[in-house]
Amino acid sequence: MAPTPLAETVTTTSHLSPAFPGRAPWGTAGKLRAWQQGAMDRYLEQQPRDFLAVATPGAGKTTFALTLASWLLHHHVVQQVTVVAPTEHLKKQWAEAAARVGIKLDPEYSAGPLGREYHGVAVTYAGVGVRPMLHRNRCEQRKTLVILDEIHHAGDSKSWGEACSEAFEPATRRLALTGTPFRSDTNPIPFVTYAEGGDGIRRSVADYTYGYGSALGDGVVRPVIFLSYSGNMRWRTKAGDEVAARLGEPMTKDAVSQAWRTALDPRGEWMPSVLRAADHRLTEVRKAIPDAGGLVIASDQDSARAYAKLLRQITGHGPTVVLSDDTGASQRIEDFGRSEDRWMVAVRMVSEGVDVPRLAVGVYATTISTPLFFAQAVGRFVRSRRRGETASVFLPTIPMLLGFAHEMEVERDHVLDKPKKAGDEDPYAPEADLLAEAERQQDEDTGEQDALPFEALESDAVFDRVMYDGAEFGMQAHPGSEEEQDYLGIPGLLEPDQVQMLLQKRQARQIAHSRRRPDEEADLLEVPAERRPVVTHKELLELRKQLNSLVGAYAHQSGKPHGVIHTELRRTCGGPPTAEATAGQLRQRVAKVREWATRMR
Repeated sequence: MAPTPLAETVTTTSHLSPAFPGRAPWGTAGKLRAWQQGAMDRYLEQQPRDFLAVATPGAGKTTFALTLASWLLHHHVVQQVTVVAPTEHLKKQWAEAAARVGIKLDPEYSAGPLGREYHGVAVTYAGVGVRPMLHRNRCEQRKTLVILDEIHHAGDSKSWGEACSEAFEPATRRLALTGTPFRSDTNPIPFVTYAEGGDGIRRSVADYTYGYGSALGDGVVRPVIFLSYSGNMRWRTKAGDEVAARLGEPMTKDAVSQAWRTALDPRGEWMPSVLRAADHRLTEVRKAIPDAGGLVIASDQDSARAYAKLLRQITGHGPTVVLSDDTGASQRIEDFGRSEDRWMVAVRMVSEGVDVPRLAVGVYATTISTPLFFAQAVGRFVRSRRRGETASVFLPTIPMLLGFAHEMEVERDHVLDKPKKAGDEDPYAPEADLLAEAERQQDEDTGEQDALPFEALESDAVFDRVMYDGAEFGMQAHPGSEEEQDYLGIPGLLEPDQVQMLLQKRQARQIAHSRRRPDEEADLLEVPAERRPVVTHKELLELRKQLNSLVGAYAHQSGKPHGVIHTELRRTCGGPPTAEATAGQLRQRVAKVREWATRMR
């Protein structure tokens, strides 16, 4: 088929509402957003059977897909449409959105002939997995466009991927959509092209990509301000030992995990302090965005209820609580979206199913640590309704999370082949179990509490840093201090460059005032955030490797066994065994063993 002129494209999409399903770009009512028109142009030029569009959450993938569906139906390229969505909630959202542009989809379809009034159906990946031949027969009987929404879900299980391949192999056209194309596993995604790079690794290839950075520059999504909180944690291990550590300080992977869980314990002081700060931030944002809402992302039902109780004490109003096994969860989300209530607490239901554009402040109060889940969680806050809106996400000072926050604008493809290296601690390494938990609809007992047995004893919170556009700002400050309030009071309506300028000014003012810091605050680090690097577990591995290498050399020089040398280092320098030692303790031991080796020369 020959390419269709641009003029005809505009004509055939002119019936779309300027507000569907969200606002058009500023000053361009009645037109598609630039990226949507660009994707349309590329599709019409190529007329491919398969097309993968990667667009950041909140950019308007639904508008693009339904515009294309309308064009293909109008030009008789296809006769019907099948939309495949991750959840029942999203399936119904697609049907409602399609109806607003004259495409009628049946979201309740299960089997048999489709009513004459419908142009197609909206189903879930799970539904396709149950009856793939039903959908294959429908594709064989009539020319079909299949829209695979958030297609990375087709790789959630081998059976789902195989069912999608079987069901939609005969489809005339297939449009794959995703906002987060990367996965933590290597399950191939159906109908996605993979190309081998120079390193021999196959990666997914998108036909059109519209990332967060581009969307931010176009004013389509909000800039995200990450506010990170550190603090002192104390917990008791299974062996009965009491351990104390400060979030953000170098520690082992297990210690990071246990310190993280200690921070999120509602009985400590960290969560109440962070929730108070987040509510203060929400109050500031609501001065410019009166209906702005906040979302606390919890790991489990007990924590969610405890956080809701804390928010009631802080605000005087009970928040909306959404539990993942609650049959009314979708309705509660919709009711919250239409209200002007301040807070919602949800258990893991932050995948693509939560679509509340007024959400502007978030608290990441879960230990789920996959890049896919983090991106989906932050995606709940970036949908912009008017120019200048900002989003604020509060999180603990955990190296992995800070890394994800810094890489908001990094485009990542799905990788099929991952090198297996001993000791590889790449945060994007396979984490299929965590991914499955992140996207699980049921809130059954996951056994997580048995995996890392410990008892949280106490915690406190310290404002640590602000991250924005890859840069870090601020010096540590106590909750409620003037310095913390300075950052919490950033206006809710700002252009991206204004955010950067304001953060720079506030950090400069904080540094200028640091010498006048009261004695009771002298325990806080008097170093700007960008000069306080968070040591990653990979760096800890390098330090341990360096220490073991030096111990080996000293053992050869002194004739002492390795174990004896390690014991002497612990006795001299203090601290736990090497596997549990912090970066500071490891560096001290490296220096000590070098000193011993020098004396023997």
